[in-house]
Amino acid sequence: MTGFGRGVATQGGTRATIDARSVNHRFLDLKFRGGSSAAIEDLISTRTRAALERGAVTISLHLASERGGAQRIDRDAAKAAYDELAAVAAHLGLPGPDLALILAQPGVVTSDERDDEVALPAVAAALEAALAQLTEMRRTEGAALAIELSGRIAELDRLRVAIATLAAGVPPAIAKRIDERIKRLVEDPSLLDPARIAQEVAMLADRADLTEELVRLASHLDQARTLVAGREAVGRRLDFLVQEIGRELNTIGSKSTLAEITSAVVEAKAQLEKLREQVQNVE
Repeated sequence: MTGFGRGVATQGGTRATIDARSVNHRFLDLKFRGGSSAAIEDLISTRTRAALERGAVTISLHLASERGGAQRIDRDAAKAAYDELAAVAAHLGLPGPDLALILAQPGVVTSDERDDEVALPAVAAALEAALAQLTEMRRTEGAALAIELSGRIAELDRLRVAIATLAAGVPPAIAKRIDERIKRLVEDPSLLDPARIAQEVAMLADRADLTEELVRLASHLDQARTLVAGREAVGRRLDFLVQEIGRELNTIGSKSTLAEITSAVVEAKAQLEKLREQVQNVE
């Protein structure tokens, strides 16, 4: 899910500015920008992973000392900032970035007197504010996404009901086909054993029975509906349910003896694929 948050905090003479960005990703892919100590990176990683479960997340940190001190330019950070900004400018057909914009990027200008350990409280406060904004933005997107997912699930349930209705007519259809074939192949059908014919019809109908698959499909859709209506992180569980729904649809399609059921399964798979694409964006 996409989102952005910024947090600024000053504590112990250190000013921390954190930008948190996220885009869609199946898992949590956390990247950190801004030179700092291992303690700060560990703090950011731990708290971000506790707040988010999925997404390609980039945390940018800028620290500044309010006590003054010599400033230095991190040339590697400046080069990386220039390359990224220049690529964006080229993509948009705009002039390249100037020096002022590059120097304003987090981590390019640092203080020689900065104590990263002392900066931990400021970093923690700024990170909390940035993640709160990011989470709220993702929650707003999630609310809109939930409406889309609910519509897909409702359509799949409608198709499930249609398949169940069609499946109820399978045994009579099988009996009719067998009766028609017998009439074409046998001169006097009355000589055949009715019990034997009934047995064959029952066996074929049992092989084509979709009851178990439809019951499991209904259960999966109910669970998906419940997850979408909840407020917890459900992306991975929805991933699993989408796979299970697909498995049931495949089995129904392979057992289908009616063209109408096959057509409904094809339509359901199309809806499921759209659902699968959207589920990848869910936290």
